Amino acid sequence: RLADQAPHLVRVSVGVRASRVSKSLLTGSLALVLDVCTRNIVHRGALAQDIGLCAGEPIATIMARSAAIILALAVSTSALAPAPSSKPRRTATPAAATMETAEARGVRDLTGNIPDCPATLWDADEVDVRAARQTAAPLAACPSERVARGGEDVAYFRANADAILKELETSGCIWFRGFDLMKTEAGFREFYEAVGLDPCLDPIHTSGLRSFASQEDAIYEEVNKQSLSQHYIGLHQESTHKKTATYGAFVCFKPATVSGGEFFIADAAKIARDLDADVAQRIYDKKIRISVSNLDLDFLGGLDFDLGETAVRLKEPVMEAARVAVDKLVAPKFDMDLEMKYGADGKPMRMQAIEQVASPFNRHPKTGELLWFCNIHNHARYLRDRRPCTVPEVGMTEVYHGDLSPISSDDLDHINEISEKNIRTIPMQPGDVLLCDNYRVLHGRDIFDGDRYHAVSWFGGLVKDRPADYDDSNANSKPGDMLNKMVNKFLVDSF
Repeated sequence: RLADQAPHLVRVSVGVRASRVSKSLLTGSLALVLDVCTRNIVHRGALAQDIGLCAGEPIATIMARSAAIILALAVSTSALAPAPSSKPRRTATPAAATMETAEARGVRDLTGNIPDCPATLWDADEVDVRAARQTAAPLAACPSERVARGGEDVAYFRANADAILKELETSGCIWFRGFDLMKTEAGFREFYEAVGLDPCLDPIHTSGLRSFASQEDAIYEEVNKQSLSQHYIGLHQESTHKKTATYGAFVCFKPATVSGGEFFIADAAKIARDLDADVAQRIYDKKIRISVSNLDLDFLGGLDFDLGETAVRLKEPVMEAARVAVDKLVAPKFDMDLEMKYGADGKPMRMQAIEQVASPFNRHPKTGELLWFCNIHNHARYLRDRRPCTVPEVGMTEVYHGDLSPISSDDLDHINEISEKNIRTIPMQPGDVLLCDNYRVLHGRDIFDGDRYHAVSWFGGLVKDRPADYDDSNANSKPGDMLNKMVNKFLVDSF
């Protein structure tokens, strides 16, 4: 019965069209896993016990509960898919299709050899916002700019690497303008290697939301998809509570062909100084938790029914089994220390994937400068609901206080006001690069029309700082690409 209703349930629960992929994913996995679960139950297998199924239950109860769990798992995977666009689909902008392979260029193919994103460096104990401001030194302009005079090639960046890195530490971001070298993926890689930057995976690489523009060069595509062209991406660091890239280099290969799509940044140190001291201290004292996904399971209400004179009450046990199943089988793939909770936003049938308690402030790992290290501007539901947003309900985010109480609209309005006051819009042209200290600078992107091709590489640090025993193959430190590839192939790219 659940399999027959799968397309409808996808529409209702996820808020997206029941695409061919969704139908086959739900019905196929449902049939397969029901069979596997049933066999495990009969033989008292570990999988059945892990997800809360007992061998002594009637087989009808087992089947119904298993079906609901698998449906919940499939829908939670669908959370990674963006909302379908109402516009005609355009052919994707070619990335590396016309580019010589790494082997042909005589450089190392980084496919499968990109190190994992480093752990977040936290220094957020005993923050006194007012005291930090009293001893703060003046801030340099952010971004600083380096403008090409014509003819600069990779030798320019090798010769100036030390000066560039020192400038980056001071300003937090450098805008390289008019350099021909970075107009291609190959040239962009030459740029970052000449400066001495050491590439790493995106902090949420395993989620599947980050596709590569050129994996052999460690270059990710930015959010250029037509389905998300009308979605405003607010200020954020490329960071989770667990992982944070040290640097990021954003490159423009082609600005939006019609309009919009401007990249923007804001100085996290400046926001930390400009926020009202009482608001800032209150948010710090109460801490924050970020919900990264909603999974509405209202359809499970139908599992409470009467069969003749027998009352069948499966809703509560299935909800708990679904929570445990997602927690055990799905959440670990995202490597974000997520907790699955029902009802955090007042909706008892909504399961949310929530990050651990974190500080909205952090001290810079090198300079000690107090930073606004928080993605509220991008993730707060209250703010998303008041600007262009095409993410389906299942992909909506939310930010709470550390105890999961709501952050007041007054505080969110103030954070939004100060954030937007500090936004610097960067009208990037082909070959332009923004090299950012990912702790110091937040970034975002405006809505756009037409085709757009921007990309980004993330860096865990500097090549010169690698330990003496560094394993260049890095075979044991990178997370697998299976989920990333599957989600991009079968879900994200299907819309």
